[in-house]
Amino acid sequence: MQTLNYEVLAKSGYKGYILKDAPEKVMQFGEGNFLRAFVDYWFDVSNERVGWNGKCVLVQPIAQGLTGLINAQEGLYTLYLRGRQNGEKVDAKRVISSVSRAINPYEKEGYDAMMALAVSDDLEYVVSNTTEAGIVYDPACQQADCPPSSFPAKLTQVLYARWKAGKPGVVVLSCELIDNNGKELQKCVGQYIAQWGLEDAFRQWVDAECTFCSTLVDRIVPGRIRDAAEVARLEAENGYHDELIDVGEVFGVWNIEGPDWLADKLPFKAAGLNCPVVPDVTPYKKRKVRILNGAHTGFVLGAYLAGFDIVRDCMQDETVLGFMNKMLYEEVVPILPLDKEDCKQFAAAVQDRFNNPFVNHELMSISLNSTSKWRARNMPSFLEYVEANGALPPCLTMSFAAYIAFYSSDIQALTDKGLVCKRPKGNEYTISDDAWALEFYYAHKDDAPEALVHAVMTNEQMWGQDLTAVPGFEAATVQNLKLIREKGAKAAYASVL
Repeated sequence: MQTLNYEVLAKSGYKGYILKDAPEKVMQFGEGNFLRAFVDYWFDVSNERVGWNGKCVLVQPIAQGLTGLINAQEGLYTLYLRGRQNGEKVDAKRVISSVSRAINPYEKEGYDAMMALAVSDDLEYVVSNTTEAGIVYDPACQQADCPPSSFPAKLTQVLYARWKAGKPGVVVLSCELIDNNGKELQKCVGQYIAQWGLEDAFRQWVDAECTFCSTLVDRIVPGRIRDAAEVARLEAENGYHDELIDVGEVFGVWNIEGPDWLADKLPFKAAGLNCPVVPDVTPYKKRKVRILNGAHTGFVLGAYLAGFDIVRDCMQDETVLGFMNKMLYEEVVPILPLDKEDCKQFAAAVQDRFNNPFVNHELMSISLNSTSKWRARNMPSFLEYVEANGALPPCLTMSFAAYIAFYSSDIQALTDKGLVCKRPKGNEYTISDDAWALEFYYAHKDDAPEALVHAVMTNEQMWGQDLTAVPGFEAATVQNLKLIREKGAKAAYASVL
C-alpha cells in the first residue's frame, strides 16, 4: 500500500477539504502528536471555513524527531477526533493539510531553512510546545551555535535575524504546560539578549513589536493507535499507508491571553472555533484545574475502593456520576470567578470526556501523587466553599475521607515501588506518591480512624496548614472514613446525594 502524499490521497478518493499550496505563516517548534492534533487542526479548519490560506512549518525541537516522516508525506496526516459530544458518540476523520514541511535545525540545511523562514514576509506566528522543560534559560547556549540547544535561544536567533532584516514582529503562542508560559518565554529571550550583548534597539523591537501570548491548551491526545489490527483496518478503508496517524478527543479549547486586536487577527474567531482571546488565562486555568482535574481527583479514589477500574465505567454508575456532578455543580462551579453558565457548559463537557468510549483511562493512573493533587485541585474549592457558605461542602468533604481511605486500606507493605494496600474486593494495589507521604501512611497504618484523621489533617507538609482549624471538618472526616470502611465507598458516596 502506498504512503500518504497529495498524489496518493487524490487516488484514494478522499472527499474532505485539502489545501495544497499556501503561504507559510506559522513557524511551529514541535512536531509531535499534541501540536498536530491541536494547533495544526485549528489552522486547518480555519483554512476551510474562512480562507485563512496559511501553512505551518514544523521545526524539530530536539535532534531526533519526525522531520523525515513528515516530509515524506508532504506534511499530510490523518487525524481522528474520538469521544462523546452532547452525549453522542463521535469518531471523525480529517486529513490535515495545514502543514507544508518540517525542518531539522540540527542539520545545516535545516538550520539554514529555519533562518530563511525567520526573515520571510509571510511569517506571522511562532507556536511552541517543547514540553515543560523546554522554556528554560541555559547560559551554555551561545549566539554562534547552529543551533543552540535550548528553544528560547533558537527563538532569540530567529527574532534577531528578523529584526536585522527589517521585518515586522510576530505573535508568539506558547503551549507549554507551565504557568505564564508566554511571559516566561519572553523573559528567557531577554536573558539571551543580555548574555549575547545584542542591541538595545533589538530588545525594544522584541518588547514592542512582538506579542508573547501565554495560552492554556486543553485536549487529551492519546496519539498513536497501537492496535495493529485497527491500523490495518483504517488503512484499508483509507486506501493509503500513514506513518503519522494521530488521535485526539473531540473536546478542545485553546485560551489565548492577548490584546483585543489579536482576536480579529487570528482566524479562529471568524471560523467559530473554541480558541478565545482573553485578557488573562489565569481564571481559565483555574476552571480547568478545579473542574476537570478536580473531578478526577475528587471521585476516583473512592470509586476505586468501590470496585471500579476505569473512568468510563464510573460514568455509567448512577451513584458515582451523581457524586461527581453534585460536587461540580453545587460545590465547585458556584465559587469560580467566571461566568456560571460557561462553567456549567465546561462541567457538562467533562462528563462527555470521561465517558469516552475510545479511551480506557485507568483510575490507578489518575491516582498518582494524589496528596499534592488533592491539595492543588480540590482543597482550594473546599476552603473557598467553607468561607463563602459557612458550612462544609458534603462531596468535597467526603472526597477527602476517600483520599485517606485509599491511602490506608489494609496496608500490606512499603516497597521501593510504593505503598502496597488491599481494596475490599481483595486485590492489592500500589500507591505512587512522594516518599515522605507514603512513609507517613505506613507509620500510621495501625492508627484508629480518629488518630489517623488527626495526624493527616495536622500534617502541614501535606496541606500547608492545619486543616483541623476548619470547623467541623475533622469530626466529619472521621465519620466519613468510618462509613467508607464499614459500608463501602459507594454507600458513602450515596450518603451525600
